[in-house]
Amino acid sequence: MHPKALLDVCSELVRLTLKFDHPTDAVVSKFFRENRGLGPRERATLSGTVYAVLRKKLLFDHFAPSGSGPKERRLAILGFYGPGDFLRSALTDQEINWLDQCEKINVADLMERHRHNLPDWLVQPLKDQLGDDFWKLAESLNLGAGLDLRVNALNAKRADVQKELAQVGIKAVPTAYSPWGLRIAGKPILNKLDAFTRGAFEVQDEGSQLLAMLLDAKRSEMVVDFCAGAGGKTLAIGAGMRSTGRLYAFDTSAHRLDALKPRLARSGLSNVHPAAIAHERDERVKRLSGKIDRVLVDAPCSGLGTLRRSPDLKWRQSLALVEQMAVTQTAILQSAARLLKPGGRLVYATCSVMIQENEAVAQAFSEANKEFTPVDAGEVLSGLKVEGSAALCSGGDNGLRYLRLWPHRHQTDGFFAAVWQKN
Repeated sequence: MHPKALLDVCSELVRLTLKFDHPTDAVVSKFFRENRGLGPRERATLSGTVYAVLRKKLLFDHFAPSGSGPKERRLAILGFYGPGDFLRSALTDQEINWLDQCEKINVADLMERHRHNLPDWLVQPLKDQLGDDFWKLAESLNLGAGLDLRVNALNAKRADVQKELAQVGIKAVPTAYSPWGLRIAGKPILNKLDAFTRGAFEVQDEGSQLLAMLLDAKRSEMVVDFCAGAGGKTLAIGAGMRSTGRLYAFDTSAHRLDALKPRLARSGLSNVHPAAIAHERDERVKRLSGKIDRVLVDAPCSGLGTLRRSPDLKWRQSLALVEQMAVTQTAILQSAARLLKPGGRLVYATCSVMIQENEAVAQAFSEANKEFTPVDAGEVLSGLKVEGSAALCSGGDNGLRYLRLWPHRHQTDGFFAAVWQKN
């Protein structure tokens, strides 16, 4: 595509994205479906540009007024994901001069908001938690995320999959903490590889893999993944159970569970039973009350731990929505806890970095449910021989630790998890 035409298309996609009517990945996917003539390179440029604009929106908003033309075009120029000479060939002399002036500005000399590119309501809570580390987090969120794979322990070994990927030119390195994980650079096409089609691996962030490990489901147990979604953690749990026992994948969205079906078919697991429920008090849940060995509640949340991948969330969320989420999370956790038999394990998790959705929910549950004893997440991971497990955890009830993952510290998405055992 001619540079001028590609920049025009980039501008239009930026305009559609900044409406914030829908998640960015859905907007981009719809745009690609409606413009099937776009090639792989053009799609990469378009998506890369949109995500660059979202990550550095406050900085680009600061630069944009000094330019000319529609704002979405100015933002697309500033965030253009491609060679500089290619971009400049699409610009007017006036635009080139403006871009040159923008590039001469030392961002370190600008106001804080133009450097961290986070909404005001989110900044202070993160500073309160991280102190001087706040700026390291802000930098990591603006860099984007790598791609992690989880090797299916039921039918493959990590070293073998690593070698197989190397044979097709994909360099993969073992993840630092998860024994199942491989990390790869870039975004190679994976879904046509033999290793993928035969179920040897799934795409899954290392932090998400650690949540499945924390549940530590055993062979022949009765287990529930209470908010299963598309089933990434379900599949990891099922492989850990060696496809024995019974693993229920509950979710209120039948559509999300539909996405589990092809993944489940590839995995080779026969112990997974997906079930759509109307709400957390569904009759199916009541029938299993007191019968389950382990329950994972990966609760719906703000998703603010995933800003490397979904930077639009920081512009689409608010403190009020976070607080509403905490109410929902508390109700879901309370209902899911009823499933457990004495001696059973309960894990509550989110992909949020907000205390309201994490420590506050966990501490309130502990206070209201004395029949559940908090368990040290660090000790659980240490017992599973996770190297460096102490660095993954921080303070919780009575000196016990929660799992607390941060992008800048652990190179994972932001995750939280608390663990209890029913007396």
